[in-house]
Amino acid sequence: MDILSIIIIAIGLAMDCFAVSISKGMHAKKYYVWLTLRMALLFGLFQAVMPLIGYTLGVGYAGYMKAFDHWIAFVLLALIGGKMIVEGIKPKDPDSDEAPNPFKWSVLLSLAVATSIDALATGIVLIPYSGVIWEAILIIGLTSFLFTLIGMFIGVHFGKRFNFKVEILGGVILMGIGLKILIEHLMGY
Repeated sequence: MDILSIIIIAIGLAMDCFAVSISKGMHAKKYYVWLTLRMALLFGLFQAVMPLIGYTLGVGYAGYMKAFDHWIAFVLLALIGGKMIVEGIKPKDPDSDEAPNPFKWSVLLSLAVATSIDALATGIVLIPYSGVIWEAILIIGLTSFLFTLIGMFIGVHFGKRFNFKVEILGGVILMGIGLKILIEHLMGY
């Protein structure tokens, strides 16, 4: 897997963080640097650790999966992407993500876990590419960190004016990467 593919996967995975941070930014009265950094660090850390966990758990079975790992990658990325598209399409309850303090550690921790579940499955996708696992983890974590910072800024300053559907974009990106992996493997690249 090349670095460009990893960056595209990282962007796709960061869309959940981006969407949540825009939402949190829309609820904030102003841009709080410390609170934004707290959220970005948590989101980036969880997005980086979850693929490592998925990779570590799945690597024990890599020998058995060699013949069909490209199909697993395709199905996982298609399912994750499809889930993100469905979440982007279905109407949101405007009060559903309201909390007394939306930047409380417990709230941010639960959001970090929720937004990184998809990254856990991505670790399994990375099994055939063990030579780039550390680069992938670093790129995924940094991308999520940056997208969270940018999302908060957009949410605070512009979010109330626009209706973003970033989950749909992230889903399409992940599905496209899954298709690319499948086609490359079937064509012998």
